[in-house]
Amino acid sequence: MAGHSKWANIQHRKGRQDAARSKLFSKLSKEITVAAKMGDPDPEKNPRLRLAVKEAKSNSVPKDVIDRAIKKSQGGDAENYEEIRYEGYGPNGIALVVEAMTDNRNRTASNVRSYFTKSGGDLGQTGSVSFMFDRVGEIMYPLSAGDADTVMEAAIEAGADDVETDEEGHWIYCADTALNEVSTALEAALGESETAKLIWKPQSPTEIADVETAQKLMKLIDTLEDDDDVQNVTGNFDLSEEVAAQL
Repeated sequence: MAGHSKWANIQHRKGRQDAARSKLFSKLSKEITVAAKMGDPDPEKNPRLRLAVKEAKSNSVPKDVIDRAIKKSQGGDAENYEEIRYEGYGPNGIALVVEAMTDNRNRTASNVRSYFTKSGGDLGQTGSVSFMFDRVGEIMYPLSAGDADTVMEAAIEAGADDVETDEEGHWIYCADTALNEVSTALEAALGESETAKLIWKPQSPTEIADVETAQKLMKLIDTLEDDDDVQNVTGNFDLSEEVAAQL
């Protein structure tokens, strides 16, 4: 398969530090609360919650914040969040999938539509771009977990579908319904992974080779991610090395 898309890591490196960190903690906490409310508050008995807690820990969310998010789900005043997916095209026709959790569908839809419009993009109907992505589980291990052959062998044994290795680590992909099972099996073979989550994986990423398009696109993604209701934003693009170096 094509190499792992770097845009999320570029976003992280250019980071907005404390403000971004606080917002990330809030989004991860919301996922924990929703996962715990939908199932058992014990991560060992609730695969979605287990993965949410794992993702929070991988992003250095303190244990007390995680515990509070779980307890919040059991209280009578816990918000009722609705999970919604928005799809559309950003600058230069780049397809974007926006995942949100909201207690006010009208507010979120209005905001997301406004962000796309102001960027010169276009918010489409559900299904308008998701066919360009595969919904899969992604498990990431650092290079220190072993060489490519060792990780590939462990991944196949665990039931994964594909492995990509680059200078940042080993990226293991599996069916979305098998993420918890594959992640658990890999832990027994390779130890704990850095992340394990469901993603929208672009089937054929478009390379962006001009800085202006990249800047417009990253501005739209930043704006979307700044919205408290938006959990994740995924695009079907790769940045060329020259463009990435200038962002």
